[in-house]
Amino acid sequence: MNVAFVSNVVYPFVKGGAEKRIYEIGRRLATDGHEITVYGRHFWDGPATMEYEGMTLRAVAPSADLYEGERRSITEAIDFSVRLLPELQPALSEREHDLVVASVFPYFPVLSSKLAGLGKGVPLVTTWHEVWRSYWSEYLGRLAPFGRGVEFATARTPQHPIAISEVTASRLAELGPPREEIEIVPNGIDVDRIRSAPVPDDGYDVLFAGRLIEHKNVDVLLDAFDAVGPDHDATLGIVGDGPESDALRTHARSLDCSDRIDFLGFLDDYDDVLGQMLAADVFVSPSTREGFGITFVEAMAADCTVIAAEHPDSAATDVIGDGGFLVSPTVDSVADALDDALGGERPPADPVDRALRFDWDQVTTRALEAYERAAFGGW
Repeated sequence: MNVAFVSNVVYPFVKGGAEKRIYEIGRRLATDGHEITVYGRHFWDGPATMEYEGMTLRAVAPSADLYEGERRSITEAIDFSVRLLPELQPALSEREHDLVVASVFPYFPVLSSKLAGLGKGVPLVTTWHEVWRSYWSEYLGRLAPFGRGVEFATARTPQHPIAISEVTASRLAELGPPREEIEIVPNGIDVDRIRSAPVPDDGYDVLFAGRLIEHKNVDVLLDAFDAVGPDHDATLGIVGDGPESDALRTHARSLDCSDRIDFLGFLDDYDDVLGQMLAADVFVSPSTREGFGITFVEAMAADCTVIAAEHPDSAATDVIGDGGFLVSPTVDSVADALDDALGGERPPADPVDRALRFDWDQVTTRALEAYERAAFGGW
């Protein structure tokens, strides 16, 4: 099978969840003899077209800043989409690829990929990581109608949609594709790598890892830890950075147990994050918006007791199942669960066994089955 992936950024030259998914699935498919081409921006050293871990990387645009302040750049996404069209269209005319797999978000490359394939008979598969809908108001303010409109148009574009969770699939179905036409193929992890990561000497009893943004509710975790942490002689490590960093650090300094809380910032080495998870007993993230929540799976693979928020905008329920504890995103609820977990209570199912369902090898098998249905019929 010949698969074309479309992503403006390419892992590992730019690190992020969506591009890592393409990398992990793509290199495994290449190892199994499939031909894989990734169309992206030229973030790597070397020629515009080169071989990398069995895949062909093809730069259709130069590197560019992905963010304008704290938000993803709209002009960057449009620029990439415009440059993609004349590069992808000839390849699809010659039927070089059996299908195109475009990552959502951003949206414009999906529309460009569809336009490039018009009349060529090459199916378009989309991978939906999140569906924002009302969140556009918070993200774009007065420009929110533009974001909602583009998301709606992308959802209504003829495609073979894949969602990474049931929550994302259900939200996508509200915009366009019937739910029965949306496949679910989750994101994945490398369980063996997680289990073999080096464990630091200065680990923490309780850990959070993620972007320090409002909907992650790290302030709720801080207050919950302040309520019960001292009773267990526990420590809390916060891994990550983001726009809420300064406010959260100020808030932590006002707590009685401030001397038990450390902000570690963004850790460049992925193995350092995994090591912190292996060292921790409990992983807590009261986030109320998660299209998937890869840190939950990583923490379960590290045998942490995971505490997450049960919320209609979060896939935590689907991902964690009975391999962790799901609570309301309030200080009291998180504090009660944290008190139990620090006291030794474990979830009904073994967290590591639950995490094994999301190993990249299994995810790649499911992705290939979906791609084959799209390319050769049966979707």
